[in-house]
Amino acid sequence: MSSHRIERVSELVKQQISEILPDLNLTGCGFVTVTSAAVNPDLKDGRVYVSVIGTDEQKKRALATLEHEHGRIQHELAHRIVLKYTPRLKFVLDETELEAQRIESLLNKLDNHE
Repeated sequence: MSSHRIERVSELVKQQISEILPDLNLTGCGFVTVTSAAVNPDLKDGRVYVSVIGTDEQKKRALATLEHEHGRIQHELAHRIVLKYTPRLKFVLDETELEAQRIESLLNKLDNHE
């Protein structure tokens, strides 16, 4: 399967999961957003990367809630996207922003020592 098609399907999964999230009960989970999705070339598996603004406890609660609602999310996604296979999704916490802040802090410390 072409990489362009995989990218399009991944983007479609991201968009649809973003639209499904507000229907879930994410109370007490901080602010949850979908940052990206990556679907395997065979379209059978994929990862959905989520960012959670909140405490560590809220991040854990958000991932636990998403895993608990996994079946409902898969079912809704299957109705929204017409594919031979609906990818089995795994939710992963996207720590990119946190890592960027840590690196920026380290660079600022280096600048202050010069």
